Amino acid sequence: MTKHIATAPRWALAGFVGTMAVFAGMQLNAQAIAGHNSNAPVNYAADRIELQDRQNRVVLSGNVDITQADLRVRAARTLVNYSDAGSLSIQRITATGGVQVTRANESATGDVAVYDFGRRVITMAGNVRLRRGSDTLNGGRLVIDLRTGISSVDGSAAGSSSVTGETTGSSSGRVSGTFQVPED
Repeated sequence: MTKHIATAPRWALAGFVGTMAVFAGMQLNAQAIAGHNSNAPVNYAADRIELQDRQNRVVLSGNVDITQADLRVRAARTLVNYSDAGSLSIQRITATGGVQVTRANESATGDVAVYDFGRRVITMAGNVRLRRGSDTLNGGRLVIDLRTGISSVDGSAAGSSSVTGETTGSSSGRVSGTFQVPED
């Protein structure tokens, strides 16, 4: 009996370590998005583009498709804020409506995404889902720091006032996911 009790904690620890390794793999999914060239030119296309020169912004709507190197953002509507102090410089891109961020075979989806060029941070909020193959990670908010390569997922979008003023996403307020266990 004592031998069985001593084996159980080892099994639980091995299961926990295995789970954390898979979660780290999903975090690498977000970090793979973070590994792109954030200094590359930004290309864009949409059904309609409206320049709001006095507000230093451009509104893209309808099948918005923005790329920077191998990073692609698609959404229903996107607001691009820029500064025009001598030369044109993008400050922030805010995408809404079925936002999809992809790089290679990895993707992140959510209701809202904000790409802060100055801070080099991408924040997604509301029904966030990371996918790599058949592995998934779900939550309320994803923050990817492109400078440090650190990514985090929160169960709720609450507290993400820089992205949205309302709570969206998972009503449970928890991070969840699914991963495939490799065969021996």
